[in-house]
Amino acid sequence: MAQLTDDCFAFGARPMRIEEALALIAERMPVLAGIETVPLHEADGRIAAEDVVAGHDLPPFANSAVDGYAVRHADLAEGAETVLPVSGRLTAGAAAGEGVAGGAIRIFTGAPMPPGADTVFMQEDVRAERGTVALPPGLTPGANARPAGEDLARGALAIPAGRRLRPQDLALAAATGHGSLAVRRRLRVALFSTGDELAEPGTPLRPGAIHDSNRVLLAALLTRLGVVVEDLGILRDEPAHLAGRLAEAARSHDLILTSGGVSTGEEDHVKGAVEAQGRLMLWRLAIKPGRPVAVGLVGGTPFVGLPGNPVAVYVTLLFVVRPLLARLGGASPDLPTPWPVRSDFAYRKKAGRREFVRVILVRGADGLIAARKFPRDGAGILTSLTGSDGLVELPDDVTEVSVGQALAYYPHALLW
Repeated sequence: MAQLTDDCFAFGARPMRIEEALALIAERMPVLAGIETVPLHEADGRIAAEDVVAGHDLPPFANSAVDGYAVRHADLAEGAETVLPVSGRLTAGAAAGEGVAGGAIRIFTGAPMPPGADTVFMQEDVRAERGTVALPPGLTPGANARPAGEDLARGALAIPAGRRLRPQDLALAAATGHGSLAVRRRLRVALFSTGDELAEPGTPLRPGAIHDSNRVLLAALLTRLGVVVEDLGILRDEPAHLAGRLAEAARSHDLILTSGGVSTGEEDHVKGAVEAQGRLMLWRLAIKPGRPVAVGLVGGTPFVGLPGNPVAVYVTLLFVVRPLLARLGGASPDLPTPWPVRSDFAYRKKAGRREFVRVILVRGADGLIAARKFPRDGAGILTSLTGSDGLVELPDDVTEVSVGQALAYYPHALLW
């Protein structure tokens, strides 16, 4: 795996704003993922490594947009019905054939326009009888005809490098002559949980233990983000053990991701384990939930330590790890776009800290949608994720939210 230098961030005492952290990531973190070429059917969700340009005009030839009759507009009588002889028939996939001067060609959707033809009358607007067609007045030149290159001209940019490819992108690539695309290699992420209190899901709980839900949450979300996840289990709260496992993971992964053990307690050993193998460069973010977030390098491999509470894990993965993965993987900035909603609740918060509040959407008496605060907001309450519709963002400088105020809303269903 590619190794990084240790000058990516500036570690400071104060909690760092999200924008500061993301700006440093964008400025200092290099792209780690290499390039490979894959067929179109394997490219969905991958990152385009190069600009994709149209190999030919789209459509490649002028064609009819409807079933009807193709004519030269110059052959039409001005302000009166025109009767023309029908001299041929063109279906989709046929050659354009002979010219149409002085007559009409029966044509079907997608068929190439015959030489000289520039206008198509829809079949339901005309009268066809005994080898002729009567055409009503008023149709403008070029009506119902698609010119070559109407959608995209040959050599034009079809897909920019850095885009996470979607089904519609693959369709455009196919339509412009591409059977395969150059994409970034999938990032390999080593995933750990930390804590002696954790037990594997599905196993009996010993006294004082809880089942590890964070690793399950993270693995599923990371997979949706298109990375290769290697689940390396639970790390014990023992400094030498932590340091050794992190160093081992650094040799074969692009990113190490842990949850738990990054706060200030006596048994939070992840910070020390990272510093023993490299450098910790960011420790606290001005964000709620999720203040204790550690970013650093372990043997030159990027490392992120997330908090232990599941809601904080969810929020910091979305707003910190997701943009970092985009940068390492050669993608364009990958933060979701919020929707505007109005508040159905009043709330007070501290200045200088970004908060993400779980909400349920409700319909007001006027029929408009509003966001109502989920009744329980602890960072460890998993049902606040399963029972809410999304998150609203309260900016750093906001100290109070009032009913009816406009808020930025991130729906769970569209985030991943």
